[in-house]
Amino acid sequence: MSYPNYPPQNGDYGQPYQGAPMQQQKNGMAVAALVLGILAVLSSIIIIGGILFGLLALIFGIIAALKARGGRAEHGVMAVIGAVLGGLGLIASGVLLAIGASFINSDEFKSFSDCIQHAKTQSEQDECSKQFNRDLGN
Repeated sequence: MSYPNYPPQNGDYGQPYQGAPMQQQKNGMAVAALVLGILAVLSSIIIIGGILFGLLALIFGIIAALKARGGRAEHGVMAVIGAVLGGLGLIASGVLLAIGASFINSDEFKSFSDCIQHAKTQSEQDECSKQFNRDLGN
């Protein structure tokens, strides 16, 4: 049994082994930050989703950007975009939360709620709804 004859590899015989070239690690956190940032913006209308996804995207994006900046990983721009989208999702959710809280605490909503609680028939409830719409128009 004989072994096949392989051609020499660029005269590497006798050279000490240098090891594999150092490569940057993949930056899965940057991808996660981008995906979570997109979800944060899309789910900001559902306030809890925008806050949760936005916070996670912001955290992952900052960590991934720091890793990329230190040369330990790639996709630094993707990490920054994910963090920015996460921040936008957080801001949008916060604004919607503030608008909802101010609406619920408004005098118009309180009078509508009282009217609905005291209405006994469907026609009385319809009248409460019409009055509420008139109050919002003023």
